[in-house]
Amino acid sequence: MLRKLMLPGLAAGLLSLSLAAPALSPVVKNTPSLQLHTLLNEHWAWQTRESPESATMRGDHRYNDQLRDMSVAAAQARKAQMKRFHERLKAIDAKELQGQERISYDIMMYGWGRQIEQGAMFGDLPFAGGFGDGWLPISPMHGPNRTWGMLLRTTPFRNVTDYENFLQRLNALPTQLQQTEAWLSLGLKSGWVAPRAAMLRVPDMLNQFISADVDKHPMFAPFTRFPANIREEDRKRLAEQGRAAVGEKVNPAFLRLQKYLRDTYLPGARTELAAGKLPGGARYYDMLVADSTTTRMTAKEVHELGLAEVKRISAEMDKTIAKIGFKGDRVAFNQHLNTADFNFFKTAAEMLGYYRDLAKRADALMPQYFTELPRLPYGIRPMDASEGANPERYNSGAADGSRAGYFEANTNDPRTRPKHWMAAVLLHEAVPGHHLQNARQQELKGLPNQRLYGGYSAFGEGWGLYSEYLGEEMGFYDDLYSYYGRLSAEMHRAARLVVDTGLHAYGWTREQTIQYLVDYAGITRAFAEAETDRYIVWPGQALSYKIGELRIKALRRKAEAALGEKFDLRKFHNAVLDNGSLPLDVLDQLIEEWIAGQKKFYGLK
Repeated sequence: MLRKLMLPGLAAGLLSLSLAAPALSPVVKNTPSLQLHTLLNEHWAWQTRESPESATMRGDHRYNDQLRDMSVAAAQARKAQMKRFHERLKAIDAKELQGQERISYDIMMYGWGRQIEQGAMFGDLPFAGGFGDGWLPISPMHGPNRTWGMLLRTTPFRNVTDYENFLQRLNALPTQLQQTEAWLSLGLKSGWVAPRAAMLRVPDMLNQFISADVDKHPMFAPFTRFPANIREEDRKRLAEQGRAAVGEKVNPAFLRLQKYLRDTYLPGARTELAAGKLPGGARYYDMLVADSTTTRMTAKEVHELGLAEVKRISAEMDKTIAKIGFKGDRVAFNQHLNTADFNFFKTAAEMLGYYRDLAKRADALMPQYFTELPRLPYGIRPMDASEGANPERYNSGAADGSRAGYFEANTNDPRTRPKHWMAAVLLHEAVPGHHLQNARQQELKGLPNQRLYGGYSAFGEGWGLYSEYLGEEMGFYDDLYSYYGRLSAEMHRAARLVVDTGLHAYGWTREQTIQYLVDYAGITRAFAEAETDRYIVWPGQALSYKIGELRIKALRRKAEAALGEKFDLRKFHNAVLDNGSLPLDVLDQLIEEWIAGQKKFYGLK
């Protein structure tokens, strides 16, 4: 799973933040080209100012002393501003745009339009669709419980100014958490409230930022390891100010939010799980399905596709079990793998070592499958203990190349992470999956920042799952157990089509969903519980993996059929990646054009 700071609506990735926009290409005054460039640059600068945490995570440190204003007034202003940006975009004569400019126009029209549509569903409420200005500012998957851990890993601490900027953020944190509480209260009053079952873990997730011993508090850690260039008197002053900020402001603020969640929000949370039971009704979930898949598929179509994929993959899994020689059915084999000592590491260090060995093997194979590769490296590190059983993820590197990307392995309890899954997980999160795709995107030339640093889940997660499949051709699954793990991972994504729609459109219970994942996806119960809570609070997102993977596979088959022996898999992969993350319909169009160009180059009919 690719982890980016979530922002409002479908265009979350498109509104991700980074460095200042590249210089404009030479254009004539008042042309549609100039209008588009001007609009995108203004939008980028505005969004960067509005979401300073995301800017920091992307390597843009101009706003490191600020936090996002989450007041209702600020959210209403952002909602109105996005409408103005969208109106200006619609006023541009798109027929006069060519090449990448026309692609950029189409992508923005799609993404911004979907965001405006979502915001309209909430009427006068300030909500704008997704996380950030969405109706749920904190959950097991996002919020201050996640953002501050990421900020601690991405904020620079190189000089006195960096520390003073961080102090300003610490001192501003109580206001932002009070705004989070106000947001949740508005949700309770309006009916936009999360299911209690999926939110039960959230109060305890805040414990990581509550410590009676300030010296052991994670937010005080930067004040215990100053760089050598900072003078002793400055170290003493900054440490005193840091201790005061953490002890007198940060701790009380998180305690207050934790108490509010336990005493007010959870008792008022709804018992129904389905997104279709929210005030927006079934239409709301339909919009989330469209956002996550970038298709026009209905919940019924997605559910039926999931059932068909589960059936297909089940047959291959059963064949593999027979080859292994296990006596018993697939449920029994999954239970065996989830309890057998040989399939688990004893320590976190052993798990990390294994992942790093897999990464070295994968890195060496990449030139065989791509014509151009990104320069940005990646590392492998353990996930924070507060994450519990949450899934592994990739965190993108800094846009300026100053910070590598990272695959975060969940080493919190080695007995919840069977070894036979790990090869597929590494391919998905690192290379050729999220790291390769995301780093390559950031290094593309001549595209607006919205395309360099944004994205669509169906594209990114679809590519990640396709990367797991590609591991077969790479010879990466060198035994039947790891191959079965690949199938299990694919089954997990197919099962998501069934259970996400089951929860939100067909009335499935939490226990029914957990058991389906255990029986079909073959994951441990602890993992299935965490996954189910994710689907409950993040409706639709889990659909993106399989829908995107199937589309990429279909485009590859089309290219292979059209080009025959002239088909070059390396060129195809770069053709998919080298326009950045796209809605699937736009990807279709661009691959059709690439096929036509290849046919012309080779003189094919």
